[in-house]
Amino acid sequence: MKKLLLSLFLLAGMQVTYAQYYKTDTLRRPPVQGGFDPSKLILGGAVGAVFGDYTNVNISPLAGYRFNNYVAAGININGQYGQNRYRDYYGNTTQRDTYTILGGGVWGRVYPIPQLFAHVQPEYNSISQKTTYYYDNTGAYKPSTFKSNYVVPSLLLGAGYTQGVGGRVGISFSILYDVLQDSRSPYNNSLIYRAGVGLGF
Repeated sequence: MKKLLLSLFLLAGMQVTYAQYYKTDTLRRPPVQGGFDPSKLILGGAVGAVFGDYTNVNISPLAGYRFNNYVAAGININGQYGQNRYRDYYGNTTQRDTYTILGGGVWGRVYPIPQLFAHVQPEYNSISQKTTYYYDNTGAYKPSTFKSNYVVPSLLLGAGYTQGVGGRVGISFSILYDVLQDSRSPYNNSLIYRAGVGLGF
């Protein structure tokens, strides 16, 4: 009788375990969907401003799609206005460069873990620059202005961190570098720090 009861308890225990496994397994597996999923859209970008002898106003929106837990890609627009003002020992402005940048490209991210990503972003920027020299070779105050327009390719590579702050909203921080280093690149030979808020990150 004891062996019969023990066998029944073992069978009941195995059945409960199987039922729990089945239920958990079903909950962990998302329903299979095909086609476009609006919940995987990514919308965001960066806005920044610095004022002074070096001034830069940057508005760079982006949009994309999260294909799975590891890969996302999309397009971006790059809009900037800036100026560099150079002064002599007495504080007089000797040269002033102003520029506007309008461009864009595509971007891709790989997420080895949910919060960290590697970022690649090839882009083309159209740059309009105006340079004003305020003194001639003799030191006389004689402003002269030169204008130029050109297109510059860039390839930004880097990494970043993203953190959800509620729902599908997240903040992200990234450090990028233009590996092409065209002599007219708006990024110069320096690291690019970006922070932004977005949907779907």
